[in-house]
Parts: sequence; structure tokens; C-alpha cells
Amino acid sequence: MSPARRAADLERLRTEKFDVVIIGGGVTGAGAAVDAAARGLSVALVEARDLAIGTSSRSSKLIHGGLRYLEQLEFGLVHEALKERGLLATKLAPHLVRPVPILVPLLKQSVPRRIFHRAYYGLGVAVYDAFASVTGQRGMPLHRHLSRTAARRLFPSLREDAVAGAIRYYDGQVDDARLVVTLARTAASMGACVLTGAPAVALIRDAREVTGVRVRAGQEIIDVAARTVIAATGVWSDSVSALLGEPAEHLGLRVRASKGVHLVVPRSAISGEAGLILRTPSSVLFVIPWGGHWIIGTTDTDWKLDRDEPVATARDVEYLLEQLAPVLDRPLTMADIEGVYAGLRPLLAVEARTRRAPHTVDETTSALSRTHAVVEPMLGLMLVAGGKYTTYRVMAADVVDRAARRLGSVPASPTAELPLLGADGYHAQWNQRAELARRHGVPVGVVEHLLERYGTLTPAVLGLIDSDPALGRPLAGAPEYLAAEVVYAVTAEGARHLDDVLYRRLRVAIETTHRGVDSAAHAASLMAGPLGWSDAERDAQVQSYLARIEGERRSQKMPDDESAVAVRP
Repeated sequence: MSPARRAADLERLRTEKFDVVIIGGGVTGAGAAVDAAARGLSVALVEARDLAIGTSSRSSKLIHGGLRYLEQLEFGLVHEALKERGLLATKLAPHLVRPVPILVPLLKQSVPRRIFHRAYYGLGVAVYDAFASVTGQRGMPLHRHLSRTAARRLFPSLREDAVAGAIRYYDGQVDDARLVVTLARTAASMGACVLTGAPAVALIRDAREVTGVRVRAGQEIIDVAARTVIAATGVWSDSVSALLGEPAEHLGLRVRASKGVHLVVPRSAISGEAGLILRTPSSVLFVIPWGGHWIIGTTDTDWKLDRDEPVATARDVEYLLEQLAPVLDRPLTMADIEGVYAGLRPLLAVEARTRRAPHTVDETTSALSRTHAVVEPMLGLMLVAGGKYTTYRVMAADVVDRAARRLGSVPASPTAELPLLGADGYHAQWNQRAELARRHGVPVGVVEHLLERYGTLTPAVLGLIDSDPALGRPLAGAPEYLAAEVVYAVTAEGARHLDDVLYRRLRVAIETTHRGVDSAAHAASLMAGPLGWSDAERDAQVQSYLARIEGERRSQKMPDDESAVAVRP
């Protein structure tokens, strides 16, 4: 996905008729591109801004079955998600999805309630493990009951007077944006045309049949011919009605947006070797180890404003800190926070009810099902919505199955057996990491870092360092990342703007207290050559990024969504 490949894909959009054109570059759209290309179909994916720019880069970074959905008796959803978790961890993307231990703390209560809660949560986790075993793709260790002493040994920051023990279980962890980029590159490697910065501005129709998509690429308008069109637009699904020129109710489903806010704090702020899952009044709260950091989230409130840019408020941040405080021996403060990010979950609105006040117990967004739906509101147009990140492959296969009805003689989905780029041979290359480091003259730790981000594509990144040793140095202000990774993001991963790199290809914007401000100039200078930026264009990218960060900082001091949006540029 280099600049040269982008130019070639633009030409293909102008001249080819595709079997499938996919609108949306999130995890479901990228997954659908992989699925369709793997079946031998000609595929184009168009994305308005950047890969994973919305929900798919702003999750809790977990590949999980949804332990809390057992309480809602969503057994089918949990079973399906656990199967997908196992496939990703063992076969499809073992370089990106790995086990993370999580504790369910058992709070100090009366003896009868303590016994009940250990039995209740123990049964839930046992069922969770049993479902994973039935799928035949476990990929994670079994759960274990822990005494209070054992729990605090594993997580010393737990308040001694607050817990009576814990249950440890495992789920999968992933860099969500990196998985989406890998999916898009996998689709491109099978011949799919993948174009970012290309918003769909209209659907082309012949009477009651959709025959293509009108796309804006820079100043050019391109009519892309298609036999079928798939809209995988997540929280923007309702906007497909505008592309059709039809009322939203004609789509056959409505999508509600639920805002989830996460905090990032340094690893030193909390002492622990496992994550936590806690009950809150409206949902659950995760505290997940994330390299040299912790991710804490999430909130669950309706979002009714601009879906392009959800914002975190002071109240969101305070709420998360308040929910975590009772179980920590040293409660976190605002001074501990390195980064904050807000995302929107796309929930099917079939069970919509009246909202109560934010952050109070309710039966709305937190209770809505995470199942997905595929509808065909018009001949040739398929819309997929809902679901959860973990089950992206199932959603993709379902919507391509629907498209296949029109295309005829299309093979079944092979993606359950298709390793993504970087996965094939990963474990062997991990075992050879010391030799790989010696051959390229870099520390073993550097190779391990790259293997966990790029898998067996790591030699391509190391090749950049071989050609220019300066690229083996850390990115300014972000010692966890190499300068070579910025160049690779531009030359191989489709990054076109500074925030594409600092927010999504790398995680500098949420993992540093300066939020990428100290890295912006260096990163832009690395990007300028491959992208052909002039000095003025490079400087404009830096200024735009700095303004974005300043706007986020201002918004996170505001008390509510409306005022937070008002101060963000």
C-alpha cells in the first residue's frame, strides 16, 4: 500500500468494473475485502479518511468473547466470539493477538455474599472456558481461583481491605488499528484495490438497483462501477440513506452510537501483572496492561452529536477514576493520565429506550445486543451493521455471502483458514529472533518489538534500517518506536497524514504525556520524502496535528459533550 500502489488503484477505479465495492475501512470493511478477495472476486475498498479511523482504533484493545454477555444469556454470541478469538490467536493473527491475564476481584463482604459471588463468578468463568474449549480453538489458558494473598501477589495495587480473593481468566489483546491495517494489506496482496481519503458521495442507481459508487478522490470525482456494493460504515450506517437519497427508515435498520472513553496511564502508576475487570453502575470497567502502560475503560453513554469526532469530557475522565478508586491502594489522579481517547460503538437500535442521566444505571446502550445484521435495502446494496470487533470475520463472511447470491458461483468463505500477512511462520521467526537481530545488527529487544507488530514482515522494516542506519534510532519523543516504522507506515501501510501515523500506525498520540507533540516534527520530516511533501506541506501537517491535540486537551476539561465539541477545532 505504497504511494505508487495508490496511483495504480486510482486508475483501476476509473477503468474497472468490480464484483464488489466496499464502503468503509474499519475492521468489518477490511475484513469483507479479505473475504471477497479470497473467494476470487474483484474488490475495491474505499474509505473517506483513514483505515480504522473510527471505532476500529478506539476500542479496549481486547479480542474477547464478552464475559458479561453470559449474564444477558447471549450464549450464541459468546460462543461465536470465543471461536473467533481462538482462530485469531492461533492461526489468523498470532503476531497481533496474544493472551492477557485478567482478574475478577472478589470484594470483601459478608461470608454468605462472599461465597455466593465466588460461586457465581466462578461459574460464569467456567462456562466461558467451556465454550472456548468446545470451539476447538482455545488459544488461551484456563481460569484459576486465587486467594486474597495470591491475588495481591499478582496485582499488588489491589487494596488489601477491599478484596477477599479473585478469579484469573484469559482473553486476547490486540492493537486494533494495526489489525485493520493488516487486513487491508492482506486484501491488497490478493488483488483488492484499497483507497483511503476517498469518500463515497453518492450511490449510482439504475432505477431500483445500485450499480456503483461515486467517489471523491482529491479534486476528482470517479464513478466506480460495481456488480454489488457493501456498506460497512459502522456508526455512520444511517448516513447511507443520504447516499441513496432515501429516508433512513428505508434501510431496514438503525444504528445507535454509544460513546466509550478510555484512559491511558503509565505502567508505573499501578503495580500489577494482570488486568482487572470490575462491575460499574452502567457496564464493566477494564484495566488492561498495554506494554509500558495501562488502558482503563470504558464509559457507555449515548452520543447524538457529530459522529466523526467523539470527544471525552472531564466528567468521563472523572467517572473512570471514581470507579477504579475503591479497589486501588493509591487512587489515580488526573496527573497520572498520559492519554485519553473516545470511540463510538455501533449498536443496533431495535431495542431503543429513553435515556436517563449519563453514568447511571439504565437499560439502554449497555443492554443492547452486540449481534449484527445484514440487510439489502435495495438491489445490489448490502448493509452490515452492529456486532463487535472480535466477530468481524463472521460479519464479513455473512455480508459477502449475501452479495454472492447476486454474483453466482462464488466459493464459500475460506478466511477461517487464511493467515493474515505476517502470521505465516511467525512462531518460527520468533524462535529465530536472536539470529535475526545479529544479522541486522540491532538489539534483540528491537526485533521482539517489531515481531509483535509486523510478524514475519519484520525483515522489511529491518531492511529500511540496513539502507539507512539513522532509521534504527527512536522516534523523537517516543522511545518505544523506531524512525523506520514511520517510513514503513508511509511506504507500505497507506499512511498519508501525520495523524495517520501518530494515532493509528503508531500509538504515540495516546501513549505519551505530550500526546505526540514532541514527535510531530521528526515524524513529518520522515514522511515528507516518500510522500513528496514540500516544506510548506510538511509544516502544515505539523501545525494541523498540534491544533488537533490542543483541541482535545481543551475538550477534556469541559463538563459535557456539547461544550466539549464546541471547543474542539
